[in-house]
Amino acid sequence: MDRYLETVDLLGRINPARCTDTYSALRAAQALVNTAKALREALELMYERGELEVHGAALVRALRVLDGERRCRLPAIPVRPL
Repeated sequence: MDRYLETVDLLGRINPARCTDTYSALRAAQALVNTAKALREALELMYERGELEVHGAALVRALRVLDGERRCRLPAIPVRPL
């Protein structure tokens, strides 16, 4: 869960609709490579241990506790005011 949210945070920093300068977006993109690799390795380990299912309800609860709803909105395009 931590690696997933770290990846989401970095995608939010790269989002051209939200970032303010290219340097911070570049740094986030560079960090994204390592974070995505760590996420892949965590998923590989889970698979090797026999964890073959994703339990959505438990993950949703964890995301809410870890402020995942707000953090997952950062990579999205902001909604225009009507």
